[in-house]
Amino acid sequence: MFFRNLTFFRFPTTLDLTHLETHLPECALKPVGGLELFSRGFVAPFGRDAEALLHRVGDCIWLTCGGEERLLPASVVHEEVAKKVDAIEQREGRTLGGRARKKIKEEVIVDLLPRAFVKPLRTDAYLDLEHGFIAVDTSSRKQAENVVGEVRRALGSFPALPPNPETSPRGVLTGWIAGDPLPEGVALGDECELKDPADRGAVVKCQRQELQGEEIAKHLESGKQVTRLALIFDDHVSFVLGEDLTVRKLKFLDGAVDQLENTERESIHAELDARFALMSAELKRVFAMVEKAFKLSAVQ
Repeated sequence: MFFRNLTFFRFPTTLDLTHLETHLPECALKPVGGLELFSRGFVAPFGRDAEALLHRVGDCIWLTCGGEERLLPASVVHEEVAKKVDAIEQREGRTLGGRARKKIKEEVIVDLLPRAFVKPLRTDAYLDLEHGFIAVDTSSRKQAENVVGEVRRALGSFPALPPNPETSPRGVLTGWIAGDPLPEGVALGDECELKDPADRGAVVKCQRQELQGEEIAKHLESGKQVTRLALIFDDHVSFVLGEDLTVRKLKFLDGAVDQLENTERESIHAELDARFALMSAELKRVFAMVEKAFKLSAVQ
């Protein structure tokens, strides 16, 4: 269950979330209706056989937003509409206008939806009450906002906002490659993305490369700035941090997971609980590093 991406939102550390668990059942996932394109709601983090809609360890909360989406490809709808339009035009000897075509399309969708396949969706999220942030396991801002929206729907109000850095993320990331001191415990990885700040300027993506070598230095000398940078934190986690402060390619390294492998557990539930405890402890440290390095403003 280790997260692979982190899209952060901040909320006030004074926010009272003690009643969250009691409101989640009202927003639990319901099966998508026959004429609905999608359904969204909370599901049990520990899987369909579990009942609890959140899991808490100390001041850390694990939520899972589930969904069901009907797969109705536009090409299939277009083909069915074309067949019906052709049949009507041949039978009546006239060309159908836009309004008539739109009505036929709506009828086709209503007819096809109940027979469309349903795709299950799952997005995990982690709330840290100590530092006042929610991290959603996705690199898509839209998908993350959907999860935050579900929390807001459950609570009635949830003042969560994207991180607001007081320093330029591009400037900080570029400085780290150029030789500025890295945060304590942080080392450069072997991947970065550089962009020319000019509109439609050049973009350079580097992988498996020494980031403080001569080739990267030439890109910096030409004015390119770092927009994504691979980092390693205390040999426990590695990730790629973007200028939007989204964490991608999050990976837990041997330094973190060795302690899990050295302990036997009686059940899958106990294993997931141990993994969440480990992950939440590491993510606290990652967020604290990002918060300090980029001077994130608190949410009041």
